[in-house]
Amino acid sequence: MVNLNFAYTGSINPTGASPILTQTQVWAGLQRKVRHAQEFVPIILECKVTSEEEETAETVLKIVREVKFAPGSGPKADEEQVREVCLHYAPCRVDFKQEDGTTISNIVSEGPDGELMMTYAFEWRHPGMKEGSDKGNELLEKYKKMAKMAVEGSIDTIRRLVREGEIK
Repeated sequence: MVNLNFAYTGSINPTGASPILTQTQVWAGLQRKVRHAQEFVPIILECKVTSEEEETAETVLKIVREVKFAPGSGPKADEEQVREVCLHYAPCRVDFKQEDGTTISNIVSEGPDGELMMTYAFEWRHPGMKEGSDKGNELLEKYKKMAKMAVEGSIDTIRRLVREGEIK
């Protein structure tokens, strides 16, 4: 089995970005992404919330969703429908846990000068793949490109939603 672990970080408010996003707005965007993934990820066709457990003193908000990918473009080539448990750690992280143990974390943090950053950290599990295989290395490169597009696309979508007044 191969676990492909990697992360990508992007600046939320690079020079020239407008409007400047706040942590509160970015968090609202990540919460929206859980329920409306298709707005943020072009290869996602549908996102359906199947259950929700409210946050308590002992637990975090937990949303279970089913995401349908465009044919051949999902995280696993043979799967179009993926079930994810989304755990919210306000105001800085959402973990997306898939049934095979794959975990994707969307993290909002601050850099050394207080600038907002967004990191997507991935743990992709591939039970049938051999460690160090060419296929594994090719997949890792593909995932790294996807990660960059996902982070930058999410930031762009949140900024657009703020501009349009969907996120205050």
